Amino acid sequence: MLLRLLRAQLRPYGKEITLVVLFQFVQTLATLYLPTLNADIIDDGVVKGDTATIMRIGLVMLGVTLVQIICSTVAVYYGARTSMALGRDLRAAIFHRVQDFSVQEVNRFGAPSLITRTTNDVQQVQLLVLMTFTMVVTAPIMGVGGIVLALRQDVALSSLLLVALPVMIALVSVIVVRMRPLFRTMQVRIDRINQVLREQITGIRVIRAFVRDRHEQERFAVANDELTDVSLRVGRLMAIMFPSVMLVVNLSSVAVVWFGADRIAGGDMQVGALTAVISYLMQILMSVMMAMFMFMMIPRAEVCAERIEEVLGTEPGVHRPERPVAPLHHLGELELRDVDFRYPGAEEPVLCGVGFTARPGRTTAIIGSTGSGKTTLLNLVPRLFDATAGQVLVDGVDVRELDPAALSRAVGLVPQAPYLFSGTVASNLRYGKPDATDEELWRALEVAQAREFVEAMPGGLDEPMAQGGTNVSGGQRQRLAIARTLVHRPEIYLFDDSFSALDYATDARLRAALAEEISDATIVIVAQRVSTIRDADLIVVLDEGRVVGTGTHAELMTTCPTYREIVLSQLTEQEAA
Repeated sequence: MLLRLLRAQLRPYGKEITLVVLFQFVQTLATLYLPTLNADIIDDGVVKGDTATIMRIGLVMLGVTLVQIICSTVAVYYGARTSMALGRDLRAAIFHRVQDFSVQEVNRFGAPSLITRTTNDVQQVQLLVLMTFTMVVTAPIMGVGGIVLALRQDVALSSLLLVALPVMIALVSVIVVRMRPLFRTMQVRIDRINQVLREQITGIRVIRAFVRDRHEQERFAVANDELTDVSLRVGRLMAIMFPSVMLVVNLSSVAVVWFGADRIAGGDMQVGALTAVISYLMQILMSVMMAMFMFMMIPRAEVCAERIEEVLGTEPGVHRPERPVAPLHHLGELELRDVDFRYPGAEEPVLCGVGFTARPGRTTAIIGSTGSGKTTLLNLVPRLFDATAGQVLVDGVDVRELDPAALSRAVGLVPQAPYLFSGTVASNLRYGKPDATDEELWRALEVAQAREFVEAMPGGLDEPMAQGGTNVSGGQRQRLAIARTLVHRPEIYLFDDSFSALDYATDARLRAALAEEISDATIVIVAQRVSTIRDADLIVVLDEGRVVGTGTHAELMTTCPTYREIVLSQLTEQEAA
């Protein structure tokens, strides 16, 4: 999975990767050549007392070192640029894929997990690539070159590598195999701690209202301790690995000096050759250690790559049309024909055989008990979900075939729980129409009964807005969301219980202003309050996902027992009449 992801994402950077490998190759050759030059200085210069040879070879060593520094700098530069570009591309790819997800896919992954995958998981893959380009590319070149040059200096002494290399590889391999499941657990627990922290920050008012501070502290402590526990287990394995590797390296050095001294005493080897073999042994073992360090990072990066691929490989439940159609008439007529909707894996459908037509210049209301499918029905129109059967048509065109931009222009949804973005009042209102003038904003605020409290704010339209709109009340948030949709000026307005946080007087004024402002548009209102929808031109009554009655308030009071029951639960018989 990791290789497949890297192969796909690094394909555009072939030129940069070639430069990294080329410069790292030259840099490694220069590094390997230095111990040989050092041996020549000792054997041909120091031992013989030849100052001219020492100076000549010393200048060559300086030149080789300069080449090594330049090549290393260039390689690290291009390696860092490529790895950072990879991280940028992966984050962008995940972001764009999540933007295409329907609510079902977002709920399946969960917001905390998607955030972790976009940030921490990408960072781990990016770090692996950076270490590969800056360190690990040199490991095989240095390892092979070191072995060849060590054999060239002394074959017998170099045979110690036959013992040191297998011991080091076996030692590190055992540790890496034990790390892989721990890294997978670590990523899951990072998801969990993000989820707990996100809930506690978002729900701080509820926590304090119910005095659940201690409970939430304990909840966070449990998630924190679980992450700490697995991190400590990984840390212990890392703590074991480096001393173990250094033990092998140091024991190998002692063995080379021990047996090398014997060979020098017997006249079979020169002092310079011994120093060169020791240097090559260090380089070989260091190259193995660098490779093993990469293998230590691979398990976590592999887990992260699987999680990234899981997001990138998930097909959105709502597919973009291959040949999008633009509506022939911009009238705003909305029609549902025998619409069914079933959540994946559900035994029963949420909606079954729903059908009605909402026309321009008329208000269509949808009412029903909790869980009857009202919100789900409304979400089918802007394609937050797609109907599993039947058709949702805007101006006679199935929304599944409609151009997404045309659908966005035609439909404006005010959700049940309105969300405001961090920024200002003006930036939120211009969300659907970036070029809206201040006059348009104030007019929308006036219709939404929000002008008074926005004018009272110190900054007016430029008043800062917190993420989620938490610095305003629920009623103010609803009115700002309504104003945002009014600025957008769609042909179809969908109000999903958007007046529930308003008092009756404000509700009445707002509906009266809406009737005057958007009298030529199609209005669909989902509401629990009978007073909000009793004057609608058409009322659709839902019960357990089915339409059990359609008509005006007066007609339904005599023909639909479900509607009559809902009405009389809120109004007296005289008020209902």
